[in-house]
Amino acid sequence: MLGGYGHISSIDISGSKKFLQRFLRVSDGPHKVDSSYALDCGAGIGRITKRLLLPLFKKVDMVDVTDEFLSKAKSYLGEDGKRIGNFYCSGLQEFSPEPNRYDVIWIQWVIGHLTDSHLVEFLKRCKAGLRPNGIIVIKDNMATEGAIMDDVDSSICRDMDVVCRLIRQAGLSILAQERQENFPDEIYHVYSFAMR
Repeated sequence: MLGGYGHISSIDISGSKKFLQRFLRVSDGPHKVDSSYALDCGAGIGRITKRLLLPLFKKVDMVDVTDEFLSKAKSYLGEDGKRIGNFYCSGLQEFSPEPNRYDVIWIQWVIGHLTDSHLVEFLKRCKAGLRPNGIIVIKDNMATEGAIMDDVDSSICRDMDVVCRLIRQAGLSILAQERQENFPDEIYHVYSFAMR
């Protein structure tokens, strides 16, 4: 799902791991995140689950709107697939994470398929799905200004101000944000946001 930029997958995973580990490694302070259970939202066949979340968490759930992707994930994940708790086939606009279940809810390259109101409501439900000290991470493309509609896949790319406003509307506070380094210049800037 990297739109012809499959070669950036390792760079993406490395940047995500570095961003996430700042919360996993903190001593027992207010930002310490446990590594028991993660949720991969818009998981597809499980690229993020396999290369980022399963190496860091004991158990991972996956949610994607396409059943065929989730079926492929079972073979793609191989032996590590035994640590998948649930494969949820659902759009995020309807999905409700189980309350108080997840240490990390990872949402990458999928918020563009949600309207502003769907995103706010989904983030509110994610907040309820967090365990104590859990975090939600959004990693996505950011427009330079406003919002840009993609006619090819009917998605929207929002700028950082819009995304931050929607996060606040969901009752969440941003703990950290970071631009992904070493991506090609011709693609959108990609940012990660950690919140709770």
